[in-house]
Amino acid sequence: MQRIISDQKIMHGKPVIKGTRVPVDVILGSLIAGMSYEEITKEYGVTREDILAAIEYAADTVKKEEVIFA
Repeated sequence: MQRIISDQKIMHGKPVIKGTRVPVDVILGSLIAGMSYEEITKEYGVTREDILAAIEYAADTVKKEEVIFA
């Protein structure tokens, strides 16, 4: 997770790829829209490892989520 940071001074604290202003949700949304890794790397200036880190971040976030049924 060293590739993903949250800093209040960058994109209002949204998780971004370190060294960029590219939010994790933009990377994930691009994948959902059908963009390839190669297209994302060209479009946003990130690496394949950055894309994988965004996916890992999302998976870890969901894994920690707790659902409470009323």
